[in-house]
Amino acid sequence: MDIGGVKDNSIQLSTTNHFRHMNTIKNLPTTLKSSVQTVIANMTPLPKTYKAAVFEKANAPFTLKDVDLKEPGPGQVLVKVIAVGVCHSDAGVQAGAFGNSFPIVPGHEIIGNVAAVGDGEKRWKVGDRVGGPWHGGHDAVCKQCQRGEMQMCENAAVNGVTMNGGYAEYVLLRTEAVVKVPTDVDPVEYAPILCAGITVFNSIRKLKITPGELVAVQGLGGLGHLAVQYANKMGYKVAALSSGDKKRDFAKKLGAHEYIDTSKDDACKKLMDLGGAALIVCTAPNPKAISPLTGGLAPGGKLLVLSPCGPIEISSADLIMKMASVAGFPSGHALDSEEAIAFTKLHGIRCMVEKFPLKEVQKAFDHMMSGDVRFRSVLVME
Repeated sequence: MDIGGVKDNSIQLSTTNHFRHMNTIKNLPTTLKSSVQTVIANMTPLPKTYKAAVFEKANAPFTLKDVDLKEPGPGQVLVKVIAVGVCHSDAGVQAGAFGNSFPIVPGHEIIGNVAAVGDGEKRWKVGDRVGGPWHGGHDAVCKQCQRGEMQMCENAAVNGVTMNGGYAEYVLLRTEAVVKVPTDVDPVEYAPILCAGITVFNSIRKLKITPGELVAVQGLGGLGHLAVQYANKMGYKVAALSSGDKKRDFAKKLGAHEYIDTSKDDACKKLMDLGGAALIVCTAPNPKAISPLTGGLAPGGKLLVLSPCGPIEISSADLIMKMASVAGFPSGHALDSEEAIAFTKLHGIRCMVEKFPLKEVQKAFDHMMSGDVRFRSVLVME
């Protein structure tokens, strides 16, 4: 199959030996296990084709197809996918909302092992555990790149949007945006860190709120359950805002010091009774719930909107009289992702996932779109 009009050259690697007792690898020390896996990766021939979940045209459901394997060129690595998260942004890809072309393989929360490298590659080698986040590449010469904001590059590439992504057994990644992933973390649990995790982690830390201040998190879904954990481990007093008292215990287990049931309490009044929030992180896509929240900000407070939800109404009086502000944040670059992974690992932050095989990609996607997933859908390659 030819996706995106690019003809593919298949890769064939010869091998003279195979490890027949693969189960013994599970009992090896982590460092030795990684070395053995690298050897095996170098010895294993690559297939001529692989399975991929494709949007053939705008608003079409998934089609599972056999795709010709592409040889990585200079500046590329071929990655054998282990797991890829299902993100709400992928629905935008399905609709063509990002200006993407079709057919397209979505997926930008990718973790796998390098299976082949392009000519001249010096950093990455076969067997390396790597990730492919939303940020898929940059030109390194535009103004934003020169400022170190590569994820804002004027000519940015986006995995699963401007090029085929990780809803597949193999994916090509641009080397400048590849993320190093430790081999001792669960790739299924850490795949969503490359979008949901990095977005929450990076935005909170970059806003430079003083430790000990009150940080409120609106919503306890895929983004929100991570935001509560990150805010707690960053040293903030955390208030979780959600509807229904049944979520109180869950919020407290995540690290919330306070829980506000928005179905019966005035969230802004409750926040002001606590002294006002230095930061309110909006993770649930509900404009009616977000709009009044500036009333719960402390002087100089910030309203951080992380979930696209269309227009929201903001009180100009709150912004002026409180010297408050509204902010958004777009993921991060490779180093940001590596730092998010390191922080997540160090502090034992858990991303809660539901696993689906690639053949159930439509089910995983529909589960995410309906809001039934708790908390992130992840495709796991068989």
